[in-house]
Amino acid sequence: MRLWPRRQGSSLDLLVVGLGNPGREYARNRHNAGWMVVDELARRHGGTWRSKFSGQLAEIRLDGHKLALLKPETYMNESGRSVSAAARFFKVPVEAILVVHDDVDLEPGRLQARRGGGLAGHNGLRSLAQDLGTQDFLRLRIGVGRPGRGDPRPVADWVLSPFAAEEDVEALVARGADAVETIAAEGLEAAQSRFN
Repeated sequence: MRLWPRRQGSSLDLLVVGLGNPGREYARNRHNAGWMVVDELARRHGGTWRSKFSGQLAEIRLDGHKLALLKPETYMNESGRSVSAAARFFKVPVEAILVVHDDVDLEPGRLQARRGGGLAGHNGLRSLAQDLGTQDFLRLRIGVGRPGRGDPRPVADWVLSPFAAEEDVEALVARGADAVETIAAEGLEAAQSRFN
């Protein structure tokens, strides 16, 4: 069963974009939650990463659906360049692009699947909206919260710091991957009722 008709000439059912920054120093940062989720999806489904579209691309199959996983390596504020190149190549309509990203406006560990919405000061989302010409792509927001009372760090420094030791990052990433699988196999509403 297809969730949405494949656009004529498109070889993909869903382009799943994990937002993050390249480099070992960013690997476990809150801002890289999207990358961690697509890494987990590639691991689960035997995806192999290769350099393409100024990023890393892996193609997987999930319940008969063909997905491409993309990790832009352009740094967050240029993510749209990578994503728009992949979307053009695969002829994917914007409604078949799912962006997985960190969100400071959700409490840590909370997930929210949705279509469209604001940019909330997120440079990766701003770049995507600019290059795709719309904000109506699918999103999986991963809550990372804000600095707590007494924490002097600005939000920008907070998201570029590692998850706290007491945060179960593996469980969060696994739930994020579960949510993407649900969106791909059963649709957005199923994922919303299960994970939001």
